[in-house]
Amino acid sequence: MRTGIRWLLRIVFLLVLLAASGIFIPRPLIAPGKASAAVTHRVLLLSGPIHTDIAIPLDAETRAAFSFLGDTGFPLGHPNAEWLIIGWGGRAFYLETPTWAELKPVPVLRALTIDRSALHVDLAGHITEPQPTVTAFDVSDDQLARLRDFISESFVRDAGTVVPIPDAGYGEIDRFFEAKGYFNALFGCNTWTAAALRSAGLRTGLWNPLPQALRLSVSVYN
Repeated sequence: MRTGIRWLLRIVFLLVLLAASGIFIPRPLIAPGKASAAVTHRVLLLSGPIHTDIAIPLDAETRAAFSFLGDTGFPLGHPNAEWLIIGWGGRAFYLETPTWAELKPVPVLRALTIDRSALHVDLAGHITEPQPTVTAFDVSDDQLARLRDFISESFVRDAGTVVPIPDAGYGEIDRFFEAKGYFNALFGCNTWTAAALRSAGLRTGLWNPLPQALRLSVSVYN
């Protein structure tokens, strides 16, 4: 019994140590140089209880960069849209859990082990700032272009065309697409979001599997 308790305490200590290291060890270790171009764009980190999305301004450059979404029927030119919302996650959990009331064992099991991934794409109008679930960053033209490129490269393509998941979406506008990579709880949606932010020259923690850890790390280093 005592041996089992000691091993349990060691595991708990290790998890706490990993979580703290993930927040308080920056990635990259050395801060990137300041962008020479003037800061001209706003990028948002949108946080939920277990998931994060990125919102990028839906300006002419973003519409041009993601014109391939319009080719699939996604309403990229919606007149009331101000933001393009992108999230990456486990395919089964994403598609089969639109609300917590619809939580099922199999998607949870896949999320805890390994699953194929999907990208969720949506539009938003005005987003109020400040609020606890929204973290804002100011970025340059070049930084925003790198973020667009990172997101674009996350889509699976078949003969150069992105692959929508048929009849998948939570509402009339949003869509799901096949994505590169595999999902599990340790390296999941929030670590993808962190990688996307780093592509734009922002710093995150070394490992941030939860929204709360990612939000804290970006507030410390940016």
